[in-house]
Formats: sequence, C-alpha cells, structure tokens
Amino acid sequence: MLTRLKVGGFKNLVDVDVRFGPFTCVAGPNGVGKSNLFDAVRFLSALAEQPLMDAALSVRDEGGRTGDVRSLFHRVGTEYAPEMSFEAEMIVPTAGVDDLGQEAKARTTFLVYSLSLAYRKENGPRSVGSLELKREDLTHIKLGEAYGRLGFPHSPAWRKSAVTGERRSTPFISTDNGANSRIIRIHQDGGSAGKPRSLLATNLPRTALSAANAAESPTATLAKREMQSWRLLQLEPSALREPDSFNAPVRLGPSGAHLAATLYHLAKAERAQDPWDWVQDWKESAVFARAANRLSQLIDDVREVWIDRDERRELLTLYVKDKYGTSHPARALSDGTLRFLALAVLELDAATSGVLCLEEPENGIHPERIPAMLELLQDIAIDVGEPQDPENPLRQVIINTHSPAVVTQVPDDSLLMAELKEAAEGLRRFNRLQFSCLSDTWRAEDNQENITSRGSLLAYLNPTIGAPQDHDRLGPKSRLPKTRGKRRVVDRPDIQILLPFGGQV
Repeated sequence: MLTRLKVGGFKNLVDVDVRFGPFTCVAGPNGVGKSNLFDAVRFLSALAEQPLMDAALSVRDEGGRTGDVRSLFHRVGTEYAPEMSFEAEMIVPTAGVDDLGQEAKARTTFLVYSLSLAYRKENGPRSVGSLELKREDLTHIKLGEAYGRLGFPHSPAWRKSAVTGERRSTPFISTDNGANSRIIRIHQDGGSAGKPRSLLATNLPRTALSAANAAESPTATLAKREMQSWRLLQLEPSALREPDSFNAPVRLGPSGAHLAATLYHLAKAERAQDPWDWVQDWKESAVFARAANRLSQLIDDVREVWIDRDERRELLTLYVKDKYGTSHPARALSDGTLRFLALAVLELDAATSGVLCLEEPENGIHPERIPAMLELLQDIAIDVGEPQDPENPLRQVIINTHSPAVVTQVPDDSLLMAELKEAAEGLRRFNRLQFSCLSDTWRAEDNQENITSRGSLLAYLNPTIGAPQDHDRLGPKSRLPKTRGKRRVVDRPDIQILLPFGGQV
C-alpha cells in the first residue's frame, strides 16, 4: 500500500509530495500531466523487477513513445534536470515468497524506499544514453510514528494488523558515498547474520532492491513484491471480449485479459473449499450471483452472469443473461459494461493486492451510473475500518479524471486537484504540476499551502461559474467543522450555496 510519494525531476513532477489513502481521485484538465503521476508509480514498479534501462523504456515519453530515456527527466527549454528522485512510503505484506519460491517474513512492514537516478551520456551515434544509480535506501518507520505518518482516517485495529514489526537501528539498504566510489549496501535481516553485501553503484544494471532474496533480505524482498504489485489498469474491450483457454492465467491482466478464466477460477475455488456437493454448488453459484448483482447496478435488466465451459474447443466464454432470458456473450456486450464487470471481478478476487491505477474509469458509463462505478472502486480498496486479513487485503485504488460528474460524487477527502503552477529555476520560468486538496480534509491538516481554491473546484462543478470574473465575487473561504465522514464534494456547504438549483445534485 502506497501511503506517500515524493518525486523530483521526473517529467513535470518537481518537488511533488502526495499522500494517498485507500481510494484517491486525481482530477484536472487535459494536458496538465495527471498521467505523469501514474507513470512515476509504474516506473518504480518496473524498477523493482527489471534492469534500469528496460524499466525506463517501459514508460512512455511526452509523445507516447519509449525511445529516449532522457525524456523522463524534467526539462526547462532545452536543459534537462541532472537527476530524478523518488521517495515512497509503503506498507508491505507481512509474508510472501521470493523469485525462487522461498518464504520471506518482514521484520517490519512500514517502510520508506528512496532512489535517485542520473542520466549518463554514452558514445555512439545510436546510443540513447543510460541511467546511473546515485542513491538507494530502504529504511523503516517506527511503530510509534505510524499514526502521524498515515494521516488518513483509520481504525486502531486496522493499523495494528497492517503496521507490525520489531525495533531496528540499521537500514535494510543504504548508500555510502566514499571519496572515490559510491557503494550500495544490502544489510542482511534473514536467518543468517553477516556483513552487508556491498555493490559498486556506478555500473549497477538494476536496483539492489530488485535483486533481494528471502534468505538474506526478507524485508527488502517483500518491499520488492509490494512495488511489483503496483500497476496501471488499461482495460481494453478487445481483451475483455476474448474467451480463454482452459490453461489460461487465472488473474486479470492489466488490459483486462483473462476475464472469463479469472471469474471461472474464483467460482471453482469457492466450490473446492467444502466437501458437501450441495454446499459446493451453492458457493460456486454465489460467486456468479455476486458478479451479477454488482453488474445490475449498472444495467437494470441483468439477471445472471456465468462462464460457459466448451469441452470440445477447450474454451471458457463469459455470458450475461437479461430479464427476458436472452444470453449475451462477452463479444456482444458494450465497452462500459465489460470494464465495469472486470472491476467487479477484481473486487471478488481477494488475492489481488497492491496499487491499482485507472485513467478515466467513467469512460463508457452513463452519468447516472457513475455513482455505482465509484462505489465499486471504493469497495475494491481496503477497508481501513476493519483489520487487514486475507478477505481485506492491502489493496488500493488511484484514479484520474477530468469529469465533473466524478468530481461531484467522490468523497471530498479523497479528492486531489492537479493544477499547473508557475515556478522558476534560475532565470527560467516553467509550469510544474501541483496536487492540491480541499480544506477541512485530512490532507489539509498538515498541508495548508496546497489547498485548492474554490474557484478551481467550481470550474469543475459548474463551468459557467468557473470564469475568473465570477471567482472574484465568491468572497473569502469559509471555515467548516472537521469531519471524518464520507462527505461528497457536492455536499460541502460552501459549495452547495454556489451551485444552481440550490445545490440539489
């Protein structure tokens, strides 16, 4: 679970500091760079398992291509930043396995991972340059500091279950900048004690974290596993419509591939848990019923969802039956229906954990059904009012949008506004991306500088009021009582009085 991310020198993310809760909505106009935040998350995830250059080339540049790693660095005019830096605070699982299937148990689960990379020019007419590791650190956050560092409202029972560990005085990964060399040290915390493993940073092809194993560094291994689970969901209707073979993967892919196989596996997994035939049948049917009930919130006449098993062709095909008894295969369903159903299956799959990023989830959804989509996305995220367990996994959802309908309906304490602010670097001026929260929310308690103006928010809720001349007549910002409830943006008293029709939304 990613609780905080600091980024510097990456695209137009300059001195960005963002706190995340279980569900976060980032709203902003087209072209401000909302997707760059997702790219930073994806880049860190890729660095946890791929070589530096492969990870860099997997992230799109400004033109949507992946040809030049230099394009990932912040640029002012023709000058590029010399380094880019990342600092991620995260809660990791208490246990897992490494790449060889060996069990790893975390010494502590609340960690801070820091990384700095520099561009290194290389000779050759076709060279795109390379990346050099300047700093890499993995440290822990003390249990006594957890409440203040988390920020978002949560129950003590959840915090006690998710944030665990023991006292420790040394880091898990550290950087030693010597006079003639820079050394990355991996400090052992596994079953065998020993000196730190020292790596010369200059020519490292990958991060030290990506090479962690359970025997030497179980905590670093689980940090690696957590970061590898951060992914961007780009649900493609063509992938969602495809039937699956009997031996297809049983986890939904980032494109939505293997939807049929995933739902079929979830139903059969429930069936296999009980030896009594009638209970098996009931549990299998209950999985399909839950998917159908969720889909009925989007489409009124849905009566049944199931998977057809074709023994002759060895294919699994998803079907939806309407109230008239007509069955529709996945290939006949609309794009929005398929995306919604894929997310409903994700919500059912407790084995899916980590950070799930989605761009504009409202696409293909009728405005009247957007509240159902937002409810589903929040249900996918971990419930921080209850202890973490296998049925309440460390799962987090971050979305971005430019839709007024979405901004209207999300809880106000989950909203971040992406805004371009003018900044200076020497004599050069440029636009940098800033993420601002609303007043009287948990983020505002320790971040009074980055609070969005009511004018910026009203430009979303009512574009005709968003004109500059109307901003001037809104008056000073009112102070509201603090609240921990799920208050929608449109429910705010200081916004309702400014909406047409008395704020009845």
